[in-house]
Amino acid sequence: MEGPSLPKTNSVSSRKLPLLEGLLPINKSSLSTDVMAGITLAALGIPEVMGYTKIINMPVVTGLYTMLIPMLVFGLFGSSRHLVVAADSATAAIVAAALITLAIQPGTPLYIESVRMIAILAGGMLLLARIFRIGFIADFMSRTVLVGFLTGVGLQVAFGELPHVLGFEKGGGHHFFGQLIYTLRNIPATDLVSLAISAVTIGVIVLFEKFFPRFPGALFAVVGMVIASATFNWESHGVSVIGKVPGGLPHLGIPGITWSGILKLLPVSFSCFIVILAQSAATSRAYAIRYRDNFSENVDLVGLALANFSAGCSHTFVVNGSPTKSAMVESAGGRSQISQLATVAVVIAVLLFLTKPLSLLPNAVLASIVLLIGVKLIDIRGHKKIYQAKPREFALSVITAATVVVVGVEQGILLAIVLSLLQHVRKSYQPKTGLIQHDPVEKWRIAKVTSDGFIEPGIVMYWFGAELFYANANHFSEEIRRIVDETRPKLRWLVIDTGTLSSIDYSAGLTIRELHKDLAEMDVVMVVARINDDLKQDLDQLGLTELFGKDRMFYSREACLNAFRQARAEKKSSENL
Repeated sequence: MEGPSLPKTNSVSSRKLPLLEGLLPINKSSLSTDVMAGITLAALGIPEVMGYTKIINMPVVTGLYTMLIPMLVFGLFGSSRHLVVAADSATAAIVAAALITLAIQPGTPLYIESVRMIAILAGGMLLLARIFRIGFIADFMSRTVLVGFLTGVGLQVAFGELPHVLGFEKGGGHHFFGQLIYTLRNIPATDLVSLAISAVTIGVIVLFEKFFPRFPGALFAVVGMVIASATFNWESHGVSVIGKVPGGLPHLGIPGITWSGILKLLPVSFSCFIVILAQSAATSRAYAIRYRDNFSENVDLVGLALANFSAGCSHTFVVNGSPTKSAMVESAGGRSQISQLATVAVVIAVLLFLTKPLSLLPNAVLASIVLLIGVKLIDIRGHKKIYQAKPREFALSVITAATVVVVGVEQGILLAIVLSLLQHVRKSYQPKTGLIQHDPVEKWRIAKVTSDGFIEPGIVMYWFGAELFYANANHFSEEIRRIVDETRPKLRWLVIDTGTLSSIDYSAGLTIRELHKDLAEMDVVMVVARINDDLKQDLDQLGLTELFGKDRMFYSREACLNAFRQARAEKKSSENL
């Protein structure tokens, strides 16, 4: 059975300004399904984005704004038919933690303007990534450390909402353990009505997710609690409610931040930029492969950049390609950005006609929704799979999660990038190596490096499983010297199988030159096999082609072995004479 074809990515559009690539062509037969999927996304996503405002410490209405102009803009300018762009818990947590560290108090005009500017700066970075083609940076955050990062964010988010779930205000400073100790000490101050509201909210959402997953449990909880709050007048009984929610569409404008303030916001904007790149690209790629759609990461970068520009200019916060909301649309049958346009229409209706009832919603309800969002980010199953498959990578994931919890979210994302790079460098620094052997079925196989690893008497063919560069050149040289020293009987030809090499840097070239000289003094011929055009160019530039000689450079293993056999036969013939 033929497997799914890979989507075409990074294709150059024939238009100077690609538009509507996530919408066109419109499939009339699935149009109604797309619209219903958008309505479902609104029902599921509106309570969620309202919850994100508690994470980022912004007015509740700004959560609705993330599903308005930013979602519309990406629907018009993005290429992915499936990616949903809206608020995200990870970027919300990064922004909140960073601004508190900068001593910018939540609720102040400076805080709100700073949040808006971060969205614009992140959008600028996304646009620069498109212009300079550096979107590949996202690939340097491995799935392993991303699981750890999101788990750490989940722990911070979940435990951060416990005070509001229990009915009292947050305290204990800005650090996880301080907040946790404060919460434990104040458990006797729990408001029983708020606790009951939280318990019912969590129970409704969990039951719906388990038994009626296609129905919006969070929306039922929100609507039910608004009705109950109005009926029993909970606010007059001391239950905290979210208060007035401004109606109407957002006003447009540029945030009022000074240049010095912008410079302070660059690090947190870069952290958001990395998360947006990593999550959005991975989500778009996954759905494109699943449905064999074409998509362009470059076009999506422009769409994400413009979505964040519009977020900052429409009084809301940074937006991201959301894996959870994309899954909501897919499970409801949505197959294009028409679903997101339908969601935008529903959000407009809510902003124009339904904000007044939202003012009666107890804060405990939103806190409970956020608590569940945090719990879902704590990926115990993912950590278990990593531990079973790669215990060392599991340690990296745990370290990342611990850094997010103990030090901070922004530091955690930076550590995630560093650990991902170190993980890559470690594999390249000491790559897998082996000796090429004959195989009766596959013709060739790679065996472990041993002292009796002749492919034929007098010749060893050494395979190095990574690019050869300054960091691993010594490892390469030392292992070859050990092979030559320990191999018995005497080695005549040492062949470097260069099938995995496409380049050699200057430092590695010097190492090869020294190694060639030392082997020659030991009467061992150093040979290269399976060279390619890119490697040949490097060998020419480094003067290694002249060093080896064209008669000791081969494009195949078989040609190399034939040359060795001929050289051996000629030597025996001369000795007999």
